[in-house]
Amino acid sequence: MVDNPFNVPVKIHIIDKNLNKNGEKLGTYGTIKGAKTFLGLSVPNTDMALVAAGYQFENLILYATNMGLGTVWLAATFSRDNFSKAMQIDKNDLFIAISPVGYPTEKRRIAENIMRTAMKSSSRKSWDKLFYFENFQNPMTETLAVDYAIPLEMVRLAPSATNSQPWRVLKTGNTYHFYETHKQNTSKEEALIKQVDLGIALSYFHQTSLEQGLKGKFEKLSQQNIDIPSDTHYIIS
Repeated sequence: MVDNPFNVPVKIHIIDKNLNKNGEKLGTYGTIKGAKTFLGLSVPNTDMALVAAGYQFENLILYATNMGLGTVWLAATFSRDNFSKAMQIDKNDLFIAISPVGYPTEKRRIAENIMRTAMKSSSRKSWDKLFYFENFQNPMTETLAVDYAIPLEMVRLAPSATNSQPWRVLKTGNTYHFYETHKQNTSKEEALIKQVDLGIALSYFHQTSLEQGLKGKFEKLSQQNIDIPSDTHYIIS
């Protein structure tokens, strides 16, 4: 069963609706064509809800991918009102994203290649820009990460909206603290999506740790003795 370790009741929705050839019946602004089945993601507006949403939906996406199905996160390029009605999203919930589910074409469309190039989808930040040891002035290396080098590498490779990789990880002792980053002038909507992105990264970290036989648990811990940069926001350890 696909769930999350944060005790948040994430809701997964599924509908079968035909889009016309331009992808406009429900409204994907032409980014998706030929899709019939869609997954939806909503959560109550509570603490850790967005992180849990990213974690659980990405696990579902990975499961579908393992089955040979094609998927793609859509958080902006779809008609939220139309899909909300079709999926009967509770008006008090946060409607995070949708994903079409189907069999992908063998070759990418030109528009998709252009979008991937514009968003630098194939590039990732280096370790010294994402991971730190004991403080935020000291970059962490794979040697310092010891057994968690592979889980952290999976975090580095995890997908995110516009490939922004808005996560930072600080190791103190045997604990890994996870943070989300955004600037003060970032819009509220964009800041919320970055929490979803962190949930995706946590999915990669946790699933890889389990596969490697590593033990641990998620817990919110005091950050009182940690000098955290102003654009960096603690989420969980």
